[in-house]
Amino acid sequence: MPTEATSAAISGASYWMQGTPSRDHAPLDGDLTTDVIVIGGGIAGLCAAHALVRAGREVVLLEADRIARGVSGHTTGKLASLHGLLYAGLRDAHGPDAAARYARAQQEALEQVVALCAETGVDAELERAAAFTYVVDERRVEEVRAECAAAREAGLDAALVTGTDLPFPVAAAVRVDGQLLFHPRKFLLGLADDLVARGGTIHEHTRVATLREHADCRLTTESGSTVRARDVVIATNFPLTTHTSLLTRLTVRRELVVAAPVDTAAVPRGMYLTPEDRTRSVRTAPYDDGHRLLIVTGEAFEPGAGHARERLERLTAWAARWFPGFGDARTVFRWAAQDVMSADRIPYVGHEHPDTQHVYIATGFGGWGMSNGVMAGRLLAAHVTGAPRPDWTELFDPRRHLPLRDIPDVVRSQASVARHYLARRPPRCTHMGCELGFNDAENTWECPCHGSRFAVDGRVLQGPATRPLEEPERAGADGGRSAHDAERRQPE
Repeated sequence: MPTEATSAAISGASYWMQGTPSRDHAPLDGDLTTDVIVIGGGIAGLCAAHALVRAGREVVLLEADRIARGVSGHTTGKLASLHGLLYAGLRDAHGPDAAARYARAQQEALEQVVALCAETGVDAELERAAAFTYVVDERRVEEVRAECAAAREAGLDAALVTGTDLPFPVAAAVRVDGQLLFHPRKFLLGLADDLVARGGTIHEHTRVATLREHADCRLTTESGSTVRARDVVIATNFPLTTHTSLLTRLTVRRELVVAAPVDTAAVPRGMYLTPEDRTRSVRTAPYDDGHRLLIVTGEAFEPGAGHARERLERLTAWAARWFPGFGDARTVFRWAAQDVMSADRIPYVGHEHPDTQHVYIATGFGGWGMSNGVMAGRLLAAHVTGAPRPDWTELFDPRRHLPLRDIPDVVRSQASVARHYLARRPPRCTHMGCELGFNDAENTWECPCHGSRFAVDGRVLQGPATRPLEEPERAGADGGRSAHDAERRQPE
């Protein structure tokens, strides 16, 4: 059973971890050679590995920690084709055909999850629900109206509405029916079991340290093992290795999540998202008789930006204000999720740059990692095997040109990155030397440039960094808070 929360801090474990014990997959011990190496045991990596094994490839998946416990294990578990206010911008930047192909890729991903659950017998708590993108501010109604029109033009059955089952009025909302809620960890663990049953191999606690591509690909692990394969798939949220041309087009965002059981009659049944108020996302999940778990996400921030505890308290207060019973719940879950954003809001799936032939990446899901992760797994498998590719393949090509309208955003982002390299704070990321900021809600050091995260004892919690902090750079919780407090005392 879930445990009671004792403070406003984040323990690190999401609700999805409860009642879903990990399968044990031994670390890699020794060298090996295989057809395909998949790096990363989240939704994109597991979907790619599963599809490749079904296609007859010998596949080894390497996970630095435990499968389905990283970004995919800390998601909100929404499978939707309506991605906030995406379609109007997508149509304007890339044309109506691009928006239609994006929508088709998402819808096909949703139905692929349904089919995989049926084929493997996995009970992932699938529920059909309507997805809403809403605004409360009357001044943003035209923005929502334009999004609805673009989504309809892209092929989604979108409707402009003002009525919802939220406990407050909205000025306008886009509604798309037939979307999916699911338990991401149950789905992924079931997929992993089927992967192994079909002959695939998983090694946990096996961090890849280096990757080199020649006639074949050669990897070395943190423990010193050497792995050779014809093809490598990198599905590690932020890529383990990144060509400069792509590095400048990726940014990282972290969001907080609070969840508590609430009386079934007091919660909405759809999935809701607003870009207002520093983002608010609401969904529910099965919990027990008479209750559903209300999951609220928001307060997006740059990793290491500070004030994380304040953001967490603000998000909790918002949930308690609008949903009766949330503030009185004895059990409250708190966790955080991390997303990688592409410059043009379209994921990068395929060859990283023109000179690579056997290394593929999947990144830039922009907060929609569940549908895009399934999409990426299917597309990566097609790339590796040479199977017929979907008609939306080129849309996600990492080698695509950036629209002119997005170049100023890239310039601003890189200027921010440059400031972090020049700052004087002692802790530095072992990835590329960017300054680290302290997250006082999770008690971690975080890199605002590329999203690496470290425990206070220096251990790598999340890449792309592969090396722990050096001893002189380590700081405990008190040291981190002191640095954070000192930063807050600086005059604006």
